[in-house]
Amino acid sequence: MRLKDKVAIVTGASSGMGASTAKIFAAEGAKVLCADVNDTDGEAVVGIITQAGGSARYQHLDVSDVEQWQAAVDAVIAAWGTVDVLINNAGVAGSDPDRLSLAVWEQQMSINARGVFLGMRAVIPVMQKAKRGSIVNTSSISGIVGQVFVHPGYNAAKGAVRAMTKAAAVQYARDNIRVNSVHPGMLPAMRTSKMSADPKVRAAAIGAVPMKREGRVEEVAYANLFLACDESSYITGIELPVDGGYLAQ
Repeated sequence: MRLKDKVAIVTGASSGMGASTAKIFAAEGAKVLCADVNDTDGEAVVGIITQAGGSARYQHLDVSDVEQWQAAVDAVIAAWGTVDVLINNAGVAGSDPDRLSLAVWEQQMSINARGVFLGMRAVIPVMQKAKRGSIVNTSSISGIVGQVFVHPGYNAAKGAVRAMTKAAAVQYARDNIRVNSVHPGMLPAMRTSKMSADPKVRAAAIGAVPMKREGRVEEVAYANLFLACDESSYITGIELPVDGGYLAQ
């Protein structure tokens, strides 16, 4: 098992990439705190994991809230003693028809950028004490390039994730804390998706992908697994696209 006896926090774990990551991590031996604001679906993911013989707990977590982050970390430590892995996955979609909306900009900054920083801020002191840890931050191809149907706030937030990942990787490498980012491309529409859920927009976006298909959530989850486990012990500060070749063009 690639994560045997590791303790992991996975945010946005009630659906999509987060749910897939939580299930795969548990199957690989990790104890998983599944965190989300969607309590019903989050508890359901925990139920699936425990019924399969894995170890998991659910925690309500608004990633933009400092106190809720502390409560989540406290819950993990009370249950399992430490935090070995953080998958900073929670986020909101970025395709919005009003690309000058200030409300969308502020939501993107609050959840997709601030939420990632607060997650690192909450777990790094714990990892420093243990002298080990792996953090994987979910960015996007939109953190590297722009798309016509994406609000610039999404690009800015995901670009911030990319940059703060590299900063943290350099700053905490001596503590044996590795920090990397994954950059998914066109995946199934999220609950919060707007324009990217439109069949015509999706068809055009998928047409621009060299592999000519959308990604599967488990393909991102397995990238998270590689970066979380000891197989990637000399890898930190990288950006790993999971995008069917989109960024290679």
